[in-house]
Amino acid sequence: MKQPNSVKDMGKNPGEPLAQINQYEQIPLPPPFDKIDEEPEFAQLSDAAREKYVVLDDTIAVNIEKPKTKEEEDKLVNGFLSGLEKLFSVDDNWTFLQPFEMSMEHCAKCHTCSDACPIFQESGENELYRPVYRSEILRRIYFKYVKKASPSLHGDIDLNWETVARLIELSYRCNLCRRCAQTCPIGADNALLSREIRKIASMEMGIVPKEIHDDGSVLQLRVGSSTGMTPMIVKDNIEFIDEDTAERTGITIETPFDKVGADILLIHNAGEIMAWPENPGAFATVFEAAGLSWTLSSDAIGYDGINYGVWYDDVQFARVAVRHAAIAKKLGVRKIVLGECGHAHKALTVIADKVLTGDLNIPRESSMVTLRDIIRSGVLKLDKSRNDFPVTLHDPCNLVRLMGIVSPQREIIDAVVPEGRFREMAPHGVENYCCGGGSGFAIMSGHNFKDWRHRMTGRRKFRQILNAFQDESMDPSHMKYVCAPCSNCKGQIRDIITYYDAFEKAGIYYGGLVELIVNAMVDVKPGFIDWEWH
Repeated sequence: MKQPNSVKDMGKNPGEPLAQINQYEQIPLPPPFDKIDEEPEFAQLSDAAREKYVVLDDTIAVNIEKPKTKEEEDKLVNGFLSGLEKLFSVDDNWTFLQPFEMSMEHCAKCHTCSDACPIFQESGENELYRPVYRSEILRRIYFKYVKKASPSLHGDIDLNWETVARLIELSYRCNLCRRCAQTCPIGADNALLSREIRKIASMEMGIVPKEIHDDGSVLQLRVGSSTGMTPMIVKDNIEFIDEDTAERTGITIETPFDKVGADILLIHNAGEIMAWPENPGAFATVFEAAGLSWTLSSDAIGYDGINYGVWYDDVQFARVAVRHAAIAKKLGVRKIVLGECGHAHKALTVIADKVLTGDLNIPRESSMVTLRDIIRSGVLKLDKSRNDFPVTLHDPCNLVRLMGIVSPQREIIDAVVPEGRFREMAPHGVENYCCGGGSGFAIMSGHNFKDWRHRMTGRRKFRQILNAFQDESMDPSHMKYVCAPCSNCKGQIRDIITYYDAFEKAGIYYGGLVELIVNAMVDVKPGFIDWEWH
């Protein structure tokens, strides 16, 4: 498998890839998917794409066009340096200045992070995907061009347009899962450095993947949701979901909208409303059965917890976060509860603390905790035998590793799944692997990026899922449930299952956590979980 010899390779031969993926050199998956020659072929980049765009490896995420003039080359270099300098200003980097400075200044080069990185491991330990490879390039640029330190102390680097363009592209070969940061003995956060490279590219240079910017945060701010749904469409969809849920459960549901003074403003990832309507339907069923005072908002953005800016752009992030808080303030709710979406949790809790001050500092709570408290209250009558099938749990990075929400979802599963039917992934909890779709990957599909995602980032998660069910029959009639309490993760796991045809070949299905609760409710008609593949 082709790989770079040193960090200096980043500035050489822009038309040639620094790394190439050979699927036949990858570690085989567990049975029944252990025959590599039976796996889908990795689609190759077109000659037109290789001619037009900067090439890093066997795929393209950002579509950085090769400069045609010296002026365009200089613009790439100068823009990057300008943005890098601003990252060390408290006015320009109010989000992550302290951890960023610490991670830039300190690295023991022990490579402990490499053992923790699922992309590096799944690549067959290709140097290009080693966490410190990307970070070392950024550090050398910083020490040489920002701090003006001697290259003899920190290592030299050729700073040209090829280096800059490839480094930006390389920042989109990281899921931002932060396993590297968790395992680092001195706390350096290589994932943060990837994110800040993305920030320079977006905020200083106008370079960003179309899917998370134009079709993501820009669309959300313009029409109300990154799905393109306007408030009227959302209310119509929820009305249909209420009718469908009532038919499936036998319980009349009428989702409240814009209820002033409600205890809870529930904010879903709007992708659930479009792709997995059973999820908001299940939330409504549980909240109504528990007698909660709650509401959804029909204000633009208020019904969509998505905040793609958290992956690449502080301004886009802040615009959405402030809008969420302002809507909650207008309704006078006691707290915001975030539905099953990991990056929505990260955006509106951990990071939004930097901008939601004063009367915008409204309490925010994970739905994992809300649902756990409902289960603990005993208000729901539950029959575990309705979930008598193998269940494994995916731990979303942003809920678990970043926020430490580990036990609530397990306490729920213990209450609704029969003893002996739950299968923990290995590793799990704060050490679990990213779904493979984190940091925007799940919605990025230009060129052959989807194939790269499945062969590299998603393959590690699929390996985990298969290992969790290895003591079960892989006959497709023996259904197995992957519980993924995050919309982004759910979309990625759906795509992995589709890519490997794992539903038809092995009976592997997926869904959220709240659906398991409703499926076990005695007052609900049996069979809420629909085992048909859609």
